[in-house]
Amino acid sequence: MERYVARANVDHYLSLLNSSGLSANNRDTIVKLLIAEENRLGHDLEQLEFVENRAANGRTRVSHLRNLRDSFVEGSTDRAQTEKLVENVERLQMLLDDFCHRLREKINSR
Repeated sequence: MERYVARANVDHYLSLLNSSGLSANNRDTIVKLLIAEENRLGHDLEQLEFVENRAANGRTRVSHLRNLRDSFVEGSTDRAQTEKLVENVERLQMLLDDFCHRLREKINSR
């Protein structure tokens, strides 16, 4: 049951972090909560698969947002807003990739 709750929380926090309306303070708090939930997941291959799936989805989202950003005229309001979103999603992706790396290391060191 604990894994189910941790996974649901990870998905919820990722959803919140992928939204554009968060203040910097709220974003920082949610990132801390996300990291805590990731650490609760455990350190086995099943959890690694779960996290790698979320990271792969994140890479797809980053790519999509970069393409969207590039479709707007340089200097436009839409371009500026999309650029902020891309930056936020890229930072989130770095967290996910880092967690995957740490989890792989823990599993491989057994």
